[in-house]
Amino acid sequence: MFTTPPKTKLTFEEYLTYDDGTDNRYELEDGELILMNPPTGRHALIIRLLNNSFETEISRLNLSWASLQMLGVRTAPRRSRLPDLCVLPLEILQACLDVPAVIESGALLAVEIVSPDSIKRDYRFKRAEYASFGIPEYWIVDPIEQKITILLLVEGLYEETVYRGDDPIQSQTFPELILTVNQILQG
Repeated sequence: MFTTPPKTKLTFEEYLTYDDGTDNRYELEDGELILMNPPTGRHALIIRLLNNSFETEISRLNLSWASLQMLGVRTAPRRSRLPDLCVLPLEILQACLDVPAVIESGALLAVEIVSPDSIKRDYRFKRAEYASFGIPEYWIVDPIEQKITILLLVEGLYEETVYRGDDPIQSQTFPELILTVNQILQG
């Protein structure tokens, strides 16, 4: 059964408890619910490959971190995003074990995979929000343009490097990770 999201603007606290009786996932943008469409098969394979790669590196380096999907990131008083992947210290996750999993600090890396309906949101809005939230590294994986943009936070703003084809990705969070753009985009 599909329920239309409310027309009134929600507070962040109302967003945390919002339930329309469906499995729909929403981001909160200035108090409005933004429906997140289900991923394509390619999108899901890219998430799987990156999540497995990140978890392998976390385990190999014996870090107390996790790479998670469906974790919310509060980026402003009335904004919350759902990055495709988010890497964070396990101690940050402890605060939301039994409550809605929306963190308010401490993310180390966020990944968004671009879809036709998320281009502006991923490249512009989330870029600004993740920078203001203080996420040190933000990946924009773009299967449409066949590129990956890695943004590193420097003095409060992101500096970007664009990778294509067989370019090896250079990650500040996972400096020994060896993946090319083609490998990632093929999932």
